[in-house]
Amino acid sequence: MKVKNRIKEIRLQKGISQIKMAEDLQITRQTINAIEKHKYNPSLELALKLLKYLDVTVDELFQLEED
Repeated sequence: MKVKNRIKEIRLQKGISQIKMAEDLQITRQTINAIEKHKYNPSLELALKLLKYLDVTVDELFQLEED
């Protein structure tokens, strides 16, 4: 199973740049980019921060897909 996310879609809807998001969450822009491209899954701590930052639920941000 793969975890997919809608971070990029929601971030763009809210008009937030990768740089701004990275600064606000105290992570690198490269980390945001890797998560958005599904090359890296965030830690539980970072996932919770993303949910709070984007003001969305787990179901809105993450989906579990079967291979």
